[in-house]
Amino acid sequence: MMIMNEDKLKQLNRIPIDDIYILTDFDGTITKSNSDSSWASIFKNPKVSKEFVDACIKIFNHYHKYEIDENISLEEKISIMNEWYQKNIQTLKDFKITEEIINYATSECMMTFRDGAKDFLKSMYDKKIPIIIISAGVGNIIEQFLIRNNCYYSNILICSNFLEYENGVVCGVKDNNLINPLNKNEIYLSKTISEKINNKNNLLLLGDSISDINMATNSSKKAVFKIGFLDENIEKRLSTFKENYDFICTNSTSYNELREKIKVLK
Repeated sequence: MMIMNEDKLKQLNRIPIDDIYILTDFDGTITKSNSDSSWASIFKNPKVSKEFVDACIKIFNHYHKYEIDENISLEEKISIMNEWYQKNIQTLKDFKITEEIINYATSECMMTFRDGAKDFLKSMYDKKIPIIIISAGVGNIIEQFLIRNNCYYSNILICSNFLEYENGVVCGVKDNNLINPLNKNEIYLSKTISEKINNKNNLLLLGDSISDINMATNSSKKAVFKIGFLDENIEKRLSTFKENYDFICTNSTSYNELREKIKVLK
């Protein structure tokens, strides 16, 4: 089911395709909400120890409930998310997770595209609409997932946590820029990525949490249109989504349905 702001829809449908770009989350947005995340792909891996898996599950169960709790103050949640992602990286280091294990995770991961997402990505490539993926997930795995599915088109640029290695073992993330759900925004975009979108006056943002709207916090674009995918705790979170998103997609809305409504996505 989709909840549409009709005025915003009319505005969006009048925008020429050469004057817009897409800023999107990945896990739960491009992929299904019940799909493994790029992080989960690491610990759902037969090459890792049970102790590592238990540690990862314990960390996730402790912090995820805060991620989706819209009643926690932003200041408190930022502190919690920073702590969570630092623990994620430290756990990889503590258990000496290797590049071989990460590469295996990228080839065997159980991530699944949201229905219609592959056609959506192909259509945006055909239209030459830039897609910037800003993800608090694992960039290495996201990149390889797209490559493996023949979807890593030249218009797609990824800003995420790319793991780095020392002697074949995870030692941190590229440039020490640890991206979590609350600090991911256009500030992290490289000069190369920014140059691709400088001449675009309109931004279409896609996310699956309230924090995802922060991806456009520093945007200077004339218009920002926001699409939110809401598949978890719908009743509790719907009112907050209505306050923050122009278009709300519930109950595993497919990209096919989105493209039927939004002209620029067809």
